[in-house]
Amino acid sequence: MTPPTASPAGTEDARRITLRLLDELFGAVGDQRVRFRLWDGTLWPDAALCPATVVLQHPGALRAMLLPGHELGLAEAYLYNDFDVEGDIESVFDLAESVARGTSGWRKKIRSACDLVRLPAESMEHAGRRGPARLSGQRHSVERDQRAVTFHYDVSNDFYALWLDRRMVYSCAYFSEVTEKLDTAQERKLDYICRKLRLRPGLRLLDIGCGWGGLVMHAAQRCGVDATGITLSQPQVELANRRIAEAGLAERCRVLAQDYRQVDASEPYDVLVSVGMFEHVGEELLPAYFAQAMKLLAPGGAFLNHGIARRATDKPYHGPNFNDTYVFPDGELVPINVTLRAAENSGFEVRDVESLREHYALTLRHWVRRLEANHAKALEFVDEPTYRVWRLFMSGSAHGFAHGRLNVYQALLVKPGEEGSSGLPLTRDDWYA
Repeated sequence: MTPPTASPAGTEDARRITLRLLDELFGAVGDQRVRFRLWDGTLWPDAALCPATVVLQHPGALRAMLLPGHELGLAEAYLYNDFDVEGDIESVFDLAESVARGTSGWRKKIRSACDLVRLPAESMEHAGRRGPARLSGQRHSVERDQRAVTFHYDVSNDFYALWLDRRMVYSCAYFSEVTEKLDTAQERKLDYICRKLRLRPGLRLLDIGCGWGGLVMHAAQRCGVDATGITLSQPQVELANRRIAEAGLAERCRVLAQDYRQVDASEPYDVLVSVGMFEHVGEELLPAYFAQAMKLLAPGGAFLNHGIARRATDKPYHGPNFNDTYVFPDGELVPINVTLRAAENSGFEVRDVESLREHYALTLRHWVRRLEANHAKALEFVDEPTYRVWRLFMSGSAHGFAHGRLNVYQALLVKPGEEGSSGLPLTRDDWYA
């Protein structure tokens, strides 16, 4: 329903309308972790210290944030500085969800919209060097996937290096305790993957979506395997191979610019791994993805597939989407049961499934803190809206993992050998030795 038109309010009226809207939308929530500061310094609900402060940058800020009525409009109001968040940005997501529940009735929505249209129709310029993704062509074709991956990963190696661990591992770490350092937890994750795959000297490993090569280097150096990584990002390829050469691993480790569908299957690998790439595949292509993995893996070989999943009870989001527009274009999250069914239908045997949900929340919080601590340095490599894309995306993801709306699973799959043999020991004791 389109709200009625109204004459724009002056600055003082805008202040009064804004405070009334804050009372209506947020007053009943009673969240003591978030406060608002208006463009003139007025604090709502009061001056008590809070973990987070939402800063309304101009009299039309609430209109820019809420009138579009969808997630993308609210996100863009933050990206382009209609409002800012000082302090713990993750705290704001609880408030946003409470408001969404509190405005579920049409009568309240219409009343709020009538107030919003009276606010000045001013907003900050929606411009940035990177901007939204605009992809064309067949969804999940090799060519379009190349552009989608490039949009996310070819931002700047230097930008990612500011907040990732020293190996630049862009997936969830594995913590022994919540106070553990990120570098230590990421090294533990790499060790854990190698133990799950039971790597040993002489095996040939393929890492599908290897990023900056942290896992292939670790596996070659610690386990003596011959490791190949593939990625669609040329800057990742260049930095990974430079690091491999500097570490003296070039004879048994390399990273190639290649799509998983283009890998030569004439000489199957002993072991496959995919960590943090699976979200780019797309539900329709899951059968093709696992079928290709079957071709690339020797009989009796293991495949560890590590990817983010949504809850089966949650319906897919329809409408303008922040992640698809500014973060991972064409990315898709599917429930774990959908993934495992596709793997089994392709001939894989599912041997183990482990959730690392809490570990990803911890990892993302490390990344957000490191990104915020390097805000000024980050602006040497990206513009302010791009910095805000990652701050918003990672803090929102941390909230999602912490509250169970997102999950991340490691599924250990096996391509059965002769007469159905798995080649696996009877217990997992060696994983934890």
